[in-house]
Amino acid sequence: MKKFLKTNGEILKFVLVVFLVWQCALVSLSFVADCLPKRHNFLYNDGQRRVNPRFFWKTANFDGIHYLHIARNGYGMYEQAFFPLYPNIIKKAAPLFAGKDLVASLAISNLSFIFFLFLFYKLIRLDFKDDTAQKAIIFLVLFPASFFFGMVYTESFFLLLAIGSFYSARKGKWLLAGLLGALAANTRLFGIFLFPSLFYEFLYQKREERKKLSYLNFLAISLVPLGLLSYMNFLKQKYNDPLMFFHLQPHFGAERSGGKLILIYQVFYRYLKMILTTYSDPLYFAVWIELLSAVGFLALGYFAFKRKIRASYLVFALLAYLVPTLTGTFSSLPRYALVLFPCFILLGTIKNKILERFLMAIFVVCFIMALLFFYRGYWVA
Repeated sequence: MKKFLKTNGEILKFVLVVFLVWQCALVSLSFVADCLPKRHNFLYNDGQRRVNPRFFWKTANFDGIHYLHIARNGYGMYEQAFFPLYPNIIKKAAPLFAGKDLVASLAISNLSFIFFLFLFYKLIRLDFKDDTAQKAIIFLVLFPASFFFGMVYTESFFLLLAIGSFYSARKGKWLLAGLLGALAANTRLFGIFLFPSLFYEFLYQKREERKKLSYLNFLAISLVPLGLLSYMNFLKQKYNDPLMFFHLQPHFGAERSGGKLILIYQVFYRYLKMILTTYSDPLYFAVWIELLSAVGFLALGYFAFKRKIRASYLVFALLAYLVPTLTGTFSSLPRYALVLFPCFILLGTIKNKILERFLMAIFVVCFIMALLFFYRGYWVA
């Protein structure tokens, strides 16, 4: 333990300070949000149960409602779109919190976020200096959708597993990389993208870095799809539809397609039409955020490629960016962008102080607006 703290003490200190400042912002803005009008459609409440503290209710809006329902009662109508590992862990952890499943879910999300930040720092340090790692993490926590890391959402738990998988592969622990990847694929569909990404990492280490890797290492990577396949098998056995999580997408708004694939240029065209015709809609702010996120992260991905961010990371980011758009919308993209971690590594390499501060200021303003909207039941991502 002493050796670990001696080696990682400064990293832990930085991560904890960043987390506490970020958490203070979430709590402070929750009080500000109480002064604003709210929409009731997707606001969480305990109903007749009254088990969870009312103060925490607003952290479970939108998807959080479904995760808690699955944890309590199993899958209900249309909820098969949500993967099972996160709600199952909530169910297992709830007794530790006197049955307060909402509190348990927040503990899972926030502890996962702390461990993720630590591993993300360590992953970046394999290729860059401390300054880059610190700035990448600051850009990440200031990003407008970063508040989802502290809500009843899978973002922090999923990224802990995904970054843990990449870090394990970089350290030559392929079995651990495969196991963490399988858990990630049982948490979100994005987890399956770890399979081609780790395969590329395997080939890179074998051919470019001349490491002596056996095909047993590749077999370990092959564990990743099992996370998705196990859920598909469950859906096949119970509902006779192994792709039910995809077919249910139209039931979650934003005109998602669950039966045909739509190319990205068509999605951009659709959003340009919305920008020009729906400016009186309350969701106009969300449309702009979604479009700007799509353009911004497309550009960041290109520059990350030019900057030679590690290719296996870029494979993961490319798939995580493109696949959700095949349903015909950028809806939720600001939240999905949180997993595009190579883009945040790129932001950490910025040397121009004026550009760096300008971007951070924009992030902070949008973060405040997005969080207030989310707390009051307005769709953000």
